[in-house]
Amino acid sequence: MKNNLTGNHLIEIGYSEGKILGLALDTLKTNFLAIEEEELLALFKKVKDYPESFLDDPVLKPLATAMIEEANAPKDETIALVNDAKPYAIFGPDYIEEGARNQMDIAMKLPVSVAGALMPDAHQGYGLPIGGVLATKNAIIPYGVGVDIGCRMALSIFDIPEKHYFGKDAMYKRELIAFTKFGAGREFRGLEKAEHEVLDSEAFTSTNFLKNLHGKAWAQLGTSGGGNHFVEWGIIDFAERDEVLNIDKGRYVALLTHSGSRGLGATIAGHYTKLAKEICKLPKEAANLAYLDLDTAEGQEYWIAMNLAGDYASACHEVIHKRLTKAIGAKVLAKVENHHNFAWKELINGEEVIVHRKGATPAGKGVMGIIPGSMTAPGFLVRGKGETSAINSASHGAGRQMSRTKAIQSITKSDMKAILKDHNVTLIGAGIDEAPMAYKDIHKVMAAQTELVDVIAKFEPKMVRMADDGSRED
Repeated sequence: MKNNLTGNHLIEIGYSEGKILGLALDTLKTNFLAIEEEELLALFKKVKDYPESFLDDPVLKPLATAMIEEANAPKDETIALVNDAKPYAIFGPDYIEEGARNQMDIAMKLPVSVAGALMPDAHQGYGLPIGGVLATKNAIIPYGVGVDIGCRMALSIFDIPEKHYFGKDAMYKRELIAFTKFGAGREFRGLEKAEHEVLDSEAFTSTNFLKNLHGKAWAQLGTSGGGNHFVEWGIIDFAERDEVLNIDKGRYVALLTHSGSRGLGATIAGHYTKLAKEICKLPKEAANLAYLDLDTAEGQEYWIAMNLAGDYASACHEVIHKRLTKAIGAKVLAKVENHHNFAWKELINGEEVIVHRKGATPAGKGVMGIIPGSMTAPGFLVRGKGETSAINSASHGAGRQMSRTKAIQSITKSDMKAILKDHNVTLIGAGIDEAPMAYKDIHKVMAAQTELVDVIAKFEPKMVRMADDGSRED
């Protein structure tokens, strides 16, 4: 006699497609030929519901053991990516490497992704490409923000006409060296230490983790990072009067700085990225895009820490600008500041989203920003147009066209000295990896984003200070 039970019969009593179903069918066919189907179904339902009760049954033990092992096996908690990447706008596609596009494609497959855009200075980064803009639904990606949280540009325009700059190189150089410190681990000590209200922020007491970073934050307040971070004197040229800034047509001495949240931001980024990867398990290719739900304690902690790091980065620039402004005895006509490597709560189609700008400048309608070129190429003071396809963003600079390794291998010190001389730029510090030739043509980058920003003025570097060894952020 042969029973006519099939896999569908077993599925009806609670079995699922897979290895266990196949084993159950084999057991039925080889051991239960002369038993009524109704009785068999009842028996196999008991095995499914109470497998531990059948471990002493010589026939059903293999099936029961397999069920118990499957139930106790580690569950795959990997969050699946969506099959098709959501579309996103690309500005200056001819200048963007394939690696950056591939990273953006993966980011757009996250189940929390809502919209994205790639700026013309984009290049491959860690997780989200540098120059990538990503809007998510109620989720924050630590590596979508980046390691140097709140990294920013700050520009002070002085009441000093261009002609009063030249011939005073020694004075400007002396003060620039005296009031700036660069590179990994650099700190101010004793009476050199700066004070700022950011050190009194309640956020520092919100968690033990942040409380333990307070001392480091105080010691590094007013210092600058390594890599492409700089403090520089230059001339800013207004081709016409700007009513918003109340600055007349002319060429003025200006101070431009680029740096971020130092060791505070780097430590926050490392801590919460590790936490996000433990909580949010993504496929290997997307692992560095692990995110935290803002409705969780961990998400809220990171949000507080990120905003604290942003405020701290701003405070570092304020300290530098105040010290150097006082040192040269100048009056500030206007100051403009913008940041990248950050996340903002904004609206897209009436829905609140979290907009990550990793190496991208906020460019909402009327929003001021600074887009630098290189140590010899001009930078641009811009006003955003509020382009929705770019998620109200623009590039944060020229962007690298050459990796640091390639720059060191292919550019000589004499090459670098020659281009500095051609542009009449004095350089203090910096490694060959920051040579102007390692960067894209800023004019081409600006031409690729005319629909994103209006140019208000052009900044020409004259004296640039960077980290002595070109070191990265600590």
